[in-house]
Amino acid sequence: MSAVEALKVAGAAGIRIVLDGNDLVLTAAEAPPDEVISALSRHKPEIVALLRPGRDNWRGVDWLAFFDERAGIAEFDGGLQRAAAETRAFECCVAEWLNRNPVSSPPGRCLHCGGGDGTLDELVPFGTGPTGHAWLHSRCWAAWHVSRKATAVAILSPLLKRG
Repeated sequence: MSAVEALKVAGAAGIRIVLDGNDLVLTAAEAPPDEVISALSRHKPEIVALLRPGRDNWRGVDWLAFFDERAGIAEFDGGLQRAAAETRAFECCVAEWLNRNPVSSPPGRCLHCGGGDGTLDELVPFGTGPTGHAWLHSRCWAAWHVSRKATAVAILSPLLKRG
């Protein structure tokens, strides 16, 4: 049983789980079954990670809901097989994570290579909004963007692993 499954079983048993620091606070109308408590205990670190908000103020359970919704749309409305729908949903999560976690840098240095502005190698502002821009050489953008996507994948993969 995974942490996600343990949360689902706990919810089905009428258990409400709230995060208090690193502790899980459980409330229920009646004593929960021992096997549910055991599953919650066994997966406590993963459950804490799912319930704790990230820098973007989304919790792991929020990412799971976003992922499941996108996968469902791709599968049932888009006609994709489940595996392909989940691949598409994960790509949507990566794009959403990038949007929710913008990066900015002061002008004058490339955020990727650290180089300065030059006649043949001008710095260009990437990104918009109140967070500012990431200043990059146009030739550095592709590698920087690959690195940003890899960061998103590394953060989201443990949250969205299935099973």
